[in-house]
Amino acid sequence: MSNDNTRHADHKIEPLFTDRWSPRSFTNEAIPLADLNAMFEAARWAPSSYNSQPWRFVYALKGGKGYDTMLSLLNPFNQSWAKEAAALVFVLSKKTMMVPTSPDPVPSRSHSFDAGAAWAQLALQGTKLGWMSHAMVGLDFDRAVAELHVPEGYAVEIAIAIGRRGPREALPEGMLRDREVQSGRTPITELVFEGVFKA
Repeated sequence: MSNDNTRHADHKIEPLFTDRWSPRSFTNEAIPLADLNAMFEAARWAPSSYNSQPWRFVYALKGGKGYDTMLSLLNPFNQSWAKEAAALVFVLSKKTMMVPTSPDPVPSRSHSFDAGAAWAQLALQGTKLGWMSHAMVGLDFDRAVAELHVPEGYAVEIAIAIGRRGPREALPEGMLRDREVQSGRTPITELVFEGVFKA
């Protein structure tokens, strides 16, 4: 885990939350399957509506089956830096769920939300193990459905690049290198409201 974190929380929280960020510079270090499985295991324990657990993950290791295909599903900008990632992961969610009041599956209003909770836990476990994750929506969703053999009733949510953090200088000069900084966050006074929402 990096020890050059420049971010500071306004309230006391575990350092893991500010240590997690989304770099684009990765080394060529391979990720052990045990570490990747630990990240999936952390995701597995995320909360979900009716314990529906709608998240699904499709992954590829660099140099392995499916990696080049997954990389090609990203837009050119994301391909330019994600090609150094040790693993690429696509997050899917099931659009229906079972509830006690129905013998048949019903539409889930929270499938994307619940999959987001799983992604967050995956990212935090990765950070704990020294692996950084960068989620992306810059991809060809229609091609992803076809290439990844996503069945009817599932949504492609995001793609994730995972790797050991590399030096900022490894990125080409310009926008990529300029954007390789830890981002701040909006204060909770602008995000949290008692009683009613205030725009």
